[in-house]
Amino acid sequence: MLRATPRLLAIQPPNLRRAWAVLTALAILFLGSVHSRADEKVIRIGYQKYGTLVLLKGKGLLEQRLKPLGYRVTWAEFPSGPPLLEALNAGAVDLGSAGEAPPIFAQAANPDLLYVAHEPAAPKGEAILVAKDGPIRSVADLRGKRVALNKGSNVHYFLVKALEQAGVPYEAITPTFLGPADAAAAFAGGAVDAWAIWDPYLASGERSTGGRILVDGTDLVPNRQFYLSTKPYAAANGPALDATLAAIGEIDAWAKDNTDAVAAELAPSVGIPAPILTVALRRLTYGVTPLNAAVIADQQAVADSFHRLGMLPKPLDVASAVRKPGS
Repeated sequence: MLRATPRLLAIQPPNLRRAWAVLTALAILFLGSVHSRADEKVIRIGYQKYGTLVLLKGKGLLEQRLKPLGYRVTWAEFPSGPPLLEALNAGAVDLGSAGEAPPIFAQAANPDLLYVAHEPAAPKGEAILVAKDGPIRSVADLRGKRVALNKGSNVHYFLVKALEQAGVPYEAITPTFLGPADAAAAFAGGAVDAWAIWDPYLASGERSTGGRILVDGTDLVPNRQFYLSTKPYAAANGPALDATLAAIGEIDAWAKDNTDAVAAELAPSVGIPAPILTVALRRLTYGVTPLNAAVIADQQAVADSFHRLGMLPKPLDVASAVRKPGS
């Protein structure tokens, strides 16, 4: 197993640490596949430290559901949605989850990307943090300021919409692209003026830095979580995908009514105390369903916004990347 030591990771710049994360996950998945039988059926799940897929992995429910279908399950952890979907596009994972923005960039890179399901909107689960007693009192005050965010993540679109509503051009701020850990340090140390972030790092940042929520996603963005695969995998493994989504739905139904238990289970992997996770979990929504016309339209708006900003080389048709019923 390829593994970077904590000391090595600590001295690497954020983009190199991200590359390490992707390469490590790819190596784990490749080495595992070397020892599998050529005819063995497998579903490779990409997950992040926080969310339903972590609970699904911990409970072993998916393995139970897929065993009668002859499938083996493998798991690979990613630090955020963009590198997870890079791995999906590279053929290293078969299913993963991400927020609104990462699938847009992933579809632009690979037309085989496929939306298979989504969870309901959770707009309070992402926000812009600013210093509690600082001079920034409105989004308009971000003009000329440094804003930390994870490039290509769901908060990237959220920041674009917040600025748009306030009449501030995106070019009027200085975006500082950092992962959650580096952004937290930069915000706490005053290296940036604001931090656009999602839960559970939002809840953690509020507690650890005393930061104040300037604005959350309410009336700005839905902040949905999507489950994504590829068209070739779905065409060849439809029953396995359906069984996986059903298992995710079972975990969601349990998590909805067991917030404290979920927080206790996630705390060790996320590295955030359970009471803080409870705050984040109460801002979540639950329930896995196929994409309908309204959800597709919302995603199309995300794609169109990034294209207008010059972040996409050409327009995208989100509907062409949505799994059709029965497929």
